[in-house]
Amino acid sequence: MLRKGFAFAALGLALLAGPAFAATTQEEPKSVEWSFVGPFGKFNQEQVQRGYKVYREVCSACHAMDLLYFRNLGQKGGPFYDPKYPNPNNNPVVKSLAHDIQVKDIDTDTGDVISRPATPADKFPAPFPNEFAARASNGGALPPDLSVMAKAREGGPDYIYSLVSGFRNAPHGLNVPPGKYYNPYFSGDLSSNWSGPASKVPVGGLIGMPPPLTNGKVTFDDGTPSTVAQEAKDVAAFLAWAAEPKMEERKTFGLGAMIYLLIFSVLLWFSYKSIWRKVAH
Repeated sequence: MLRKGFAFAALGLALLAGPAFAATTQEEPKSVEWSFVGPFGKFNQEQVQRGYKVYREVCSACHAMDLLYFRNLGQKGGPFYDPKYPNPNNNPVVKSLAHDIQVKDIDTDTGDVISRPATPADKFPAPFPNEFAARASNGGALPPDLSVMAKAREGGPDYIYSLVSGFRNAPHGLNVPPGKYYNPYFSGDLSSNWSGPASKVPVGGLIGMPPPLTNGKVTFDDGTPSTVAQEAKDVAAFLAWAAEPKMEERKTFGLGAMIYLLIFSVLLWFSYKSIWRKVAH
């Protein structure tokens, strides 16, 4: 009887919660062709380099990447990997990129907090000292860490690309509070902000991040035109790499393992036929 009671209670909660979940909608992310998708896919190094620049010059003002170190940029499969420098700490490009960023440290002589140029061994610095400072600078919203965002959100890089390039003017009848922005790819429930017909509530949600990209906001070193779509695609590719920096090594190992197992299966079949060929079955 007790189990039945729990079952009915759970069913009741599910039914009560159903309308709330059903009201949360968003547009499906745009489908983008990525070089790294598929069993043989690899990251486009030039694209990931451009994506790092978009992150550093735009996104890093609000979003941390607490799981990344500068040396990761020069590791095998990374955006600035150079086979001449198997140790990424010796990669001159990585050293230069790190040196341009100031990080906090402790003066060992006085114990005071100081700022110094970063080294490849340092983490990407956080834009805010703590959560409260982050919320205070963003109207109460907490900018999420982007280290594994491409894995944490359904749709992965397609979702990131669609979100950062998909801001639109709010539909007529949608009340957008100050500090909020309409984005059809951001999941939300707009029914309480909608003054139009209940059957025509727009999809999407209100996000605390203003449109981060504009045409020409970043100058790409390789001369690629800096459009909103290009910036969005490149930063999405960079975040896909950041979420799985060992992807290419994993795929190479997996392919080698499959070839080994195939050869082993063939040898095993011939061994079986040779050993049991004179035995009646």
